[in-house]
Amino acid sequence: MIELFRNNPLIKTPCYVIDEASLIKNLEILSGVEKRTGCKILLAQKAFSCYHLYPLIGQYISGTACSGLYEAKLGHEFMGKENHVFSAAYREDEINEILSLCGHVIFNSFSQLEKYRQKVLCAGKKIGLRINPEHSTQIGHEIYDPCSPTSRLGITAKNFQFENLHGVSGIHFHTLCEQNSDDLKTTLDAVEEQFSEVLKCVDWINFGGGHHITRADYDISTLERCITRMQEKYQLEVYLEPGEAIALNAGYLVTRVLDITENDMPIAILDTSAACHMPDVLEMPYRPPLHGSGKPGEKEFIYRLGSQTCLAGDVIGEYSFDKPLRPNDILIFEDMAIYTMVKNNTFNGMPLPSIFLLERDGNLKALKNFSYDDFKRRL
Repeated sequence: MIELFRNNPLIKTPCYVIDEASLIKNLEILSGVEKRTGCKILLAQKAFSCYHLYPLIGQYISGTACSGLYEAKLGHEFMGKENHVFSAAYREDEINEILSLCGHVIFNSFSQLEKYRQKVLCAGKKIGLRINPEHSTQIGHEIYDPCSPTSRLGITAKNFQFENLHGVSGIHFHTLCEQNSDDLKTTLDAVEEQFSEVLKCVDWINFGGGHHITRADYDISTLERCITRMQEKYQLEVYLEPGEAIALNAGYLVTRVLDITENDMPIAILDTSAACHMPDVLEMPYRPPLHGSGKPGEKEFIYRLGSQTCLAGDVIGEYSFDKPLRPNDILIFEDMAIYTMVKNNTFNGMPLPSIFLLERDGNLKALKNFSYDDFKRRL
């Protein structure tokens, strides 16, 4: 793996590399779920928006899910299949264009429904409402829990206007984050308990995202039973909108050691940044997998890995290695296709990493390069 990048004249670190073969493997799993159940799976673009791959993704799944106008435009332009939108609130100066791009418009409140209902119906588009089943299943990801107390996302049962559903054809919930299908099953129990009357009078339901369907230990059989449960009991069309599952373990962030310093332990300074290039490392937080490394103590040589930025907390984590690190060594972080390119930034003047595609035949193809002008234009 490292040899592929060490002396390649195309590669200037840091850079993202999307693994086409791994992406296709994920898509084949998702396509199988669609074919066996008749559900429709949408790419949640908030996790992976590399539109160069949308034509490929569109060969396997049914479309895109977006959170606003720009994602709606991207999904419409580069995949051109079903396009669903949810926003906590819509802007008046954007709603007409959103309606020209999306077939399903999901509202977060009855006040937004009242404001835009007639406009959506006149445009011939489908209306959905996001519900909050108040069933928290996340442990350790509280920052991403839409069912937490005082959550701004979704309508709770006590605030739901069951008599005010004119024009509403579907409901949507999104409660999971990197979870297995057992949590989906208990969430559906909560949805049925609180919203069964709504389920009886709509045509479709969207299970949202957070389903780690392409993870090795994911229970697909339970997922498919959850889908058929809604189809058979309520005659509903079922949608899912995973983001991570599309490109899980299908990308790398290639970086180079610039220097080795010492404090209480050896510190390797890299030309990449947690804050700029993989911000979920600090926001989640989590320790990203690193090719060929171990946890502290597993291998002989232990280093803290940090960035060249001036942010004191810009630290990726502690890793162990079979041999000492040296300046110019190449390191490869794994599972770096999701929530990286979509969230990166140029804080401290850090360059944006180039984006490459590792094609299934082993060739590297440059998709996008960035420069000082990209930094300047953002300011």
